[in-house]
Amino acid sequence: MFKETLSKDLTKLGRIEEATHDVAQSFAKIGLGLLFLVAIWAAASLVTGEMENRAFIIIAGVLGGYMAMNIGANDVANNMGPAVGSKVLTLGGALVIAAVFEGAGALIAGGDVVRTISKNIIDAEAFADGTTFVWAMMSALLAAALWINIATYLNAPVSTTHSIVGGVMGAGIAAAGFAVVNWPTMGKIAASWVISPFLGGVIAAIFLAFIKAFIIYQPDKIAGAKRWVPVLVALMVGVFSMYLMVKGLKRVWRPEPWVVFAIGGGACAAAYAILRPVIVRAAHGMENRNKSIRTLFTIPLICSTALLSFAHGSNDVANAVGPLAAIVATAGTGAVAAKVTIPLWVMVIGALGIAAGLALFGPRLIRMVGSNITKMNPMRAYCVALSAAITVLIASALGLPVSTTHIAVGAVFGVGFYREWWTGRRTHINHGRYRNGLKPSEKEDPAVRAARRKLVRRQHVMTIAAAWIVTVPSTAVIAGGLFWLTRLIH
Repeated sequence: MFKETLSKDLTKLGRIEEATHDVAQSFAKIGLGLLFLVAIWAAASLVTGEMENRAFIIIAGVLGGYMAMNIGANDVANNMGPAVGSKVLTLGGALVIAAVFEGAGALIAGGDVVRTISKNIIDAEAFADGTTFVWAMMSALLAAALWINIATYLNAPVSTTHSIVGGVMGAGIAAAGFAVVNWPTMGKIAASWVISPFLGGVIAAIFLAFIKAFIIYQPDKIAGAKRWVPVLVALMVGVFSMYLMVKGLKRVWRPEPWVVFAIGGGACAAAYAILRPVIVRAAHGMENRNKSIRTLFTIPLICSTALLSFAHGSNDVANAVGPLAAIVATAGTGAVAAKVTIPLWVMVIGALGIAAGLALFGPRLIRMVGSNITKMNPMRAYCVALSAAITVLIASALGLPVSTTHIAVGAVFGVGFYREWWTGRRTHINHGRYRNGLKPSEKEDPAVRAARRKLVRRQHVMTIAAAWIVTVPSTAVIAGGLFWLTRLIH
């Protein structure tokens, strides 16, 4: 009895120590985040020198850094989560790759000119003066950052683009009325809430079904892998070549559609010619098991993850630095412009902020996307990555304003729900064989067991779907309230 009581007490003490360590670690991360914002304040103070409206610019710099940190903490998980969940990358390795390629994408291909109004959802000329516009942009930036921070705390991956769109819309309405909003554009954005995750899920499920039918459930898995893995990897190379041109380099280079398709097709053919003998040699002598086949997808998945991060850094850094660049330009000239040039120091704030947010607060959402929604392996993660790239290409061709977050998470859901359906179907088939005397006896009815087995955690589906639905209205309300508060203060 004494030993049992002592063991229980030691267990309780161990749990208390773990909880204390977790709390201390959380406070340490918050402290480092605050130090980063203080460093931005100091750097902005030095850079601005004797500029006009210097205080506005410094405050905006801190808000831009805060927004960039939240983008890194929340949005980057969509690229890294499947690779980490499938154990292709460790969490530390994913953080390093993401930080390097997100920063490189922001600085190399982030562009030197950005629109002051995200997605053209409001009319810049509707603002009465430059000061009103500056306050509106600051309110939008802070509202979007606060909402993404809340979503990250709740383990909900949300669209940072939709967050800033909602913030700009809410601040614009508060400053100039409902007529300032481009409602047809807002309608397209609302439609993308449904279209993009559904399309991403369907495409990911189709690829997973193909892999299962032609490789996994073949008697000779190695022969199937030798035949189809080179095709799948070459397809990934071609798709990501097009994705990089359409999404990753669009701020510095806009090729014609035929150029995009020609380069993508050429990259696909070249990759197949080069990689087929390599993959065939790698597959030779492998055991006829799924675990062996998965290793063939490891390097392609790592490369796709790096390219997704590069494209994300080049594209979504504008969500942090776009309003900041608009504030800097307007505060300096007093005039509201539709497009502004991004100073280098502003782009550096965006790049470093994304990397800092990823390193400090990104692991929560990486685990959520990578393992908490449904179980990942390299083949499923491959389907998610390829689906995300293809869906973005289709949306770009159709002119639909989609969210990469919605697409990637929708692809994860698609893979999980397809696995549920496929597992239930195979179990019912085997159950029929069992009743016909073709399967050994089991203690429990397989059909009943399959009906109970859920491979996608439903609570995460509801939480994430709810967060997506309320993102734009929530940030709009917060931004409008912040704008009215600033009006009362000044």
